[in-house]
Amino acid sequence: MATLNKRPSGKWQATVRRDGRSQSKTFSKRADAMKWARETELQAEQGSLQHAGCDEVTNMSFGQVLERYRDEVTSTKRCADNETYAINGFLRSCPRLAGMQLFKLRTSDFIAHRDQRSKKMKPATVVRELGWMQHAIDIACTDWGQRVHASNPVKQVRRPRINNRRERRLQAGEWQALLEAVNEARLPLMKPLLALALATGMRRGELLSMEWKHVDLERCTVFLPQTKNGRARTVPLSPTAVHVLARLPRSAARCVPLSGNSVRLAFDRLRTRAGVVDLTLHDIRHEAVSRFVESGLSLAQVQMISGHRDLRMLMRYTHLQTDDIVAKLHAVDSEAAA
Repeated sequence: MATLNKRPSGKWQATVRRDGRSQSKTFSKRADAMKWARETELQAEQGSLQHAGCDEVTNMSFGQVLERYRDEVTSTKRCADNETYAINGFLRSCPRLAGMQLFKLRTSDFIAHRDQRSKKMKPATVVRELGWMQHAIDIACTDWGQRVHASNPVKQVRRPRINNRRERRLQAGEWQALLEAVNEARLPLMKPLLALALATGMRRGELLSMEWKHVDLERCTVFLPQTKNGRARTVPLSPTAVHVLARLPRSAARCVPLSGNSVRLAFDRLRTRAGVVDLTLHDIRHEAVSRFVESGLSLAQVQMISGHRDLRMLMRYTHLQTDDIVAKLHAVDSEAAA
């Protein structure tokens, strides 16, 4: 049976499955994909699909598996840009592991790889990398007729412990320094993006996926059909956010038509120029959510804005300034003494 799927890149992926075997190929034109699918189906009917598949994948290296996984599986994910960037980075920086034949890989190879990566990468990054490696090998075995030594060698690799809790808040002068360091000639949308991040508390992916058809400046809302937790939500917009959006050009479907990777690299350069140390773009979301709480909004109201699924997760982001709490406690004591 043949299926055609249009990938986010605009290309067409044709897949032919028969008797538990499958072959896939990607084309720029739909007509070419259909032609290949018909020819491959004919081969399958003649009994040659399984044999051709086995010959093709028997000697695949781990790098070849990842390249096919990147083109056929990663490209269909919402995180396609980030994962593609990560896979390409691995292929460039780890040629020895990428060059090994899949059936020769052992768990010890990936344990050594994990330990090496952990020296220069954060635990969450290492865990994500091991995750798509394990999935790629699973797909290679179940869909592409590939074989491994015993079981998936990545499955038994212990993952590093992740501790993403941060207490980073913007300090005096840092926000103004960031805005002044923006190179508007090189990336004119960076300053509006930063302003929206602080005004809305939205995640980077949500900011970059906003579409004009979902923005209602009269009602001061923006609808997000896809979010990190899988639940659509409507985000209330502050006057600042409305002002920023009203000044943006509407030449594209998205309000801020930038890629996640370009924003990440631009923010790294911006932070260096501004002289701001140890601040991430996600920290600005933390700052925004904390300011919402400090302004007097209830946690339920903040939850509606931020999109956290439960209040326990939201509490991780409410880093209230100690000085503000001390001032309020002093005010309470003063009132009691009066």
